[in-house]
Amino acid sequence: MKFTPEKPPLTGETLDTLTEKLRAGGEPAFRAQQILAWLYKKRVRSWDEMTNLSKPLRTWLAGAFDLMPATLVLNQQSEDVTDKLLLELGDRSLIETVIIRAPQEGVGVEHSRKTICISTQVGCAMGCVFCASGLAGLKRDLSAGEIVAQLLQVCYREDARTPRARMELASFDNIVVMGMGEPLANYDALLRALTIVNAEWGLGVGARRITISTSGLVPQILKLAGEELGFRLAVSLHGATDEVREKIMPVNRAFPLARLLPAVRAFSERHGRMVTLEFILIAEVNDSLPQAEKLRDIARDLHAHVNLIPYNTVAGLPWKRPSLTRQERFADVLRAARISVTLRREKGHDIDAACGQLRLKTEKDRVLATG
Repeated sequence: MKFTPEKPPLTGETLDTLTEKLRAGGEPAFRAQQILAWLYKKRVRSWDEMTNLSKPLRTWLAGAFDLMPATLVLNQQSEDVTDKLLLELGDRSLIETVIIRAPQEGVGVEHSRKTICISTQVGCAMGCVFCASGLAGLKRDLSAGEIVAQLLQVCYREDARTPRARMELASFDNIVVMGMGEPLANYDALLRALTIVNAEWGLGVGARRITISTSGLVPQILKLAGEELGFRLAVSLHGATDEVREKIMPVNRAFPLARLLPAVRAFSERHGRMVTLEFILIAEVNDSLPQAEKLRDIARDLHAHVNLIPYNTVAGLPWKRPSLTRQERFADVLRAARISVTLRREKGHDIDAACGQLRLKTEKDRVLATG
């Protein structure tokens, strides 16, 4: 499940690893800072643009590293200003990255707050029955460089639309690791990527602005709780009882609520952060008032925020979203108990917004085109 490229991506190098490789090639350590500044602060797209480096060094870098391991194939824009980027990797695998805009009153779309949803795997092995990401199974994990490259591709696109006031700033506000794949199943690559994204010599995105989602891998949640960088955690709950959760999320058989919820509490207490419980509302599956009451009790016990997400229809799957009335009744149970809750409104439905939909459609088109 690993892809070994001809050249490692520069986006997967930390300051220490790049310094070590440059020293081995006879270059001074300060060159690493210069190279990473060109990559993340100035966002150059070619080696020749690194003008304060000697030509021999640029030639060596071009032979040693891939500057950008992900190519933009398609950018679908929604009527609600959600963008979905389809990126192709070195082995022709496809991944999705989503730009979610939250326009602010009195400013244009170009100045809206932007949250970037990134992927960590090509496909997914978790088998959640309602999700498009896992319909074709898991192909492979992404490398740290491929994870970081998604954010640089967003920066390239956003920089072209809105000139940056300060060179060191990323062209977005928040990161959610909620795209294709189970993030904590690719733990080491994810943590390396987020270390690069967080670092001052990288994109400089604070840990509080980065949320990692998981379907409930308990050992990795506990491991994440011990990390120095205090990222935020979101748990894809989607069922407030084991009976309901097991019907739609196979992971619950290995990590039922009796194991999952104490791990979530341990994470919250370790970092002093409110955890988010993600709950996709699926008609006649988990949208009943008894489920709302159980979810209320869980959220109150964990002092967690609840994010209610009406189901995004996926072609080929039978699940449907509840009516608006049923959504509101569910949310009202939580509101009445003063639970922090958000009932999300649909975003990006006209551009195959559910995770993995655009990738699957494009792969099917490729097969048809080649016979």
